[in-house]
Amino acid sequence: MATYFVGDLQGCFDELQLLLDRVQFNPTQDKLYLVGDLVARGDKSLECLRFVKSLGNAAQTVLGNHDLHLISTALGIKEVKPRDRVEAIFNAPDFEELIDWLRHQPLLVHNENQGFVMVHAGISPDWDLATAKTCAKEVETILQQGDIKKLISQMYDNQPERWSPNLQGIERWRYTINVFTRMRFCYWDHRLDFACKQPPKEAPPELTPWFNLDNPLYQRIPIIFGHWASLVDEPTPPNIYALDTGCVWNNRMTLLCWEDKQCFSQSAVKNYCDF
Repeated sequence: MATYFVGDLQGCFDELQLLLDRVQFNPTQDKLYLVGDLVARGDKSLECLRFVKSLGNAAQTVLGNHDLHLISTALGIKEVKPRDRVEAIFNAPDFEELIDWLRHQPLLVHNENQGFVMVHAGISPDWDLATAKTCAKEVETILQQGDIKKLISQMYDNQPERWSPNLQGIERWRYTINVFTRMRFCYWDHRLDFACKQPPKEAPPELTPWFNLDNPLYQRIPIIFGHWASLVDEPTPPNIYALDTGCVWNNRMTLLCWEDKQCFSQSAVKNYCDF
């Protein structure tokens, strides 16, 4: 039995299959974890959704920003972005079933037995693990059985930029969504920044990657995440595993075997940037 993690798919279905073939992934014995953003810029988002869903308990994903945007467009709250290649999803006979499955995926996965946390973008520098899990559960409950339209329609904002335990309602939920699905850099005082997407060495001096801030959680438990393609080949601290290596940007997809920490990579098999 083996445990694998894979970086953002973004519709890059063929590369995922090549990686799984290489490690002889067996869904009856192995487990595949996905760091979110199953859909968007690649040309096989429908295939990605169907495949991960078909794996049942052999796979577990978390929600990424592109996944939430797909839910938003499915609800009629936002329009499909011109560069997103999701037309096939909207035309699929199982469209509603796929969207319903997607909205029931978590924002955070904590595996106590294997000792890791998986999210799409990161964990707030002001959170301990209990707070992170509580905040994730609050939003997941609304997505799965609450007023999802109200939540999704109000999540598109950069405020509040700093955590406070006194946050309530949509401000608390929006901060939670932004941390789990959008965060890259923070100011040194822990405020979130959403403008900078460059590698850390090219960032303004007032900004630092979230994982470089002083949070004991970052040292205590391994955190696996994606979202940040420009981190490719950039060093990260111990316990921080950045798996988005930009396949959809014509780079590569990365698969991590948890037991021996071996990484497997698959170069993009087509020029996605032409889409």
